[in-house]
Amino acid sequence: MILFELKCTNGHHFEAWFRDGSTFDRQAKGGKVECPVCLDTSVIKAPMAPAVSTSSRKNSNKQQGEHRAKEVAREIIKAVSKIQKHVEENCDYVGDKFAEEAKAIHYGEAKERGIYGEATDQEAVELFEEDIPVYKVPWNQRRDS
Repeated sequence: MILFELKCTNGHHFEAWFRDGSTFDRQAKGGKVECPVCLDTSVIKAPMAPAVSTSSRKNSNKQQGEHRAKEVAREIIKAVSKIQKHVEENCDYVGDKFAEEAKAIHYGEAKERGIYGEATDQEAVELFEEDIPVYKVPWNQRRDS
């Protein structure tokens, strides 16, 4: 197995494991390697320095890993914010009536449209059991400041 540092055409850097270089080449050519941030499938290998184990190198790698983790967390939060904004702008908020409204839409008793709101764990299980397609999305609470 080999770890490659990869880069998409939008400039996002990420890592992925492959059996060997030809496996990466084959999967990338087939559009099967995608950026976890923007889903771009135009991905190339980014330049990498060989790993040489020294104590200063280990500390540097740890700091780089921490920096990369923070960068990835920021990218995830940014992506979640984009999803939230899209949902808020394009779907109807139905509050705690989400499960009831999702069922009504699914069974043709209400106008078909995108909705969002809250559901209990039990309501979510019931929706799943009735094959009603719903998705749980992380939600940032708006702050008034």
